[in-house]
Amino acid sequence: MRTHGKALHELFRKRDIRHITHVPDAGHAELIRLASTDDAFVSTALTTEEEGIACLAGAWLGGERGALLMQSSGVGNCINMLGLTEICRFPLLMFVTMRGEWAEQNPWQRPMSRAVQPCLEAMNVIVQRADDVDELLDLSEAAIDMAYAGDHAIAILISQKLIGRKTW
Repeated sequence: MRTHGKALHELFRKRDIRHITHVPDAGHAELIRLASTDDAFVSTALTTEEEGIACLAGAWLGGERGALLMQSSGVGNCINMLGLTEICRFPLLMFVTMRGEWAEQNPWQRPMSRAVQPCLEAMNVIVQRADDVDELLDLSEAAIDMAYAGDHAIAILISQKLIGRKTW
């Protein structure tokens, strides 16, 4: 069975996405591990999600592509910094693992889960949602083209069903 982490790692290699910025997240753990151990990538662990936007702006100015990995609860930390992408018109590719949805046991995850898409759209981010690995790859291919050919900010929301049930 092909996992979403392995599939994205292969796609990023193929499409020249070389900078991976992330806050540690169980939903992205495999992709973070693969990127961190692959010399083709610069993997940067962040203290907060909005730092990733600044890192990727710098990577783009240096002629390189990257992606920001985060959990839905981190989207709220990025709202102010997302103004940078609109004012400076640089590409931003974000992959957001969703919490607070299907089979969620932590009630603290639900409010931000409901706010993720409206918040991103209010900041002029194009939002797409993936519910299975094939859909994720198809959306990711299109998002890479849209971001890097059109200087758009794009977020792919990776459903909680795709990343799996969180067990306590």
